Amino acid sequence: MPDLDPKATLHRYLQQAREVMLWKLDGLSEYDVRRPLVPTGTNLLGMVKHLAGCEAGYFGETFGRPFGESLPWFAVDAPLNDDMWATASEPRAMIVGLYQRVWAHADATIDALGLEAIGHVPWWPDERSEVTLHRILVHMVAETNRHAGHADIVRELIDGAVGMRADRDNMATSNALWWAEYRDRLERVAREAGPSAAGGGA
Repeated sequence: MPDLDPKATLHRYLQQAREVMLWKLDGLSEYDVRRPLVPTGTNLLGMVKHLAGCEAGYFGETFGRPFGESLPWFAVDAPLNDDMWATASEPRAMIVGLYQRVWAHADATIDALGLEAIGHVPWWPDERSEVTLHRILVHMVAETNRHAGHADIVRELIDGAVGMRADRDNMATSNALWWAEYRDRLERVAREAGPSAAGGGA
């Protein structure tokens, strides 16, 4: 049966992406959830911290419903990128708990308002700062799923664990030998296509 409630559909996709972000932390050490595995420092716990702040702002202040907890890494004078990593004194349980409290606050906003409810995003340019709840829901579904994709790659680099959701991995197969042969085949095709941008390819 087709979805008849657009708000419920968007909310469901947002919740699925939230749960994926936390699932990607499961079974990892405090070190591994913080590991920066690409040159820009992308790491699992930092993305959760970032998303908690995003939802607190977009579903809170934007609609005159402030979250009520201080998030100093989002202050105007906070160090650059301070929301994208967790310090040693910010344990995983603290960041995860914050994210879940933000969910509850955001969900209350989503439940209380209609899709056409008007809000204002203070950190967006004036000419486009007026938004609807519909736009913010779409924005946060996109934002959270974007980081869920990042989390897929980061987690795979850490320990090889893959999958879309805990209850459905959405992978072609779980056969490790098949994946190794598949990757080798893609590497051969890439080398045949031409040298790398760095001048390699030998």
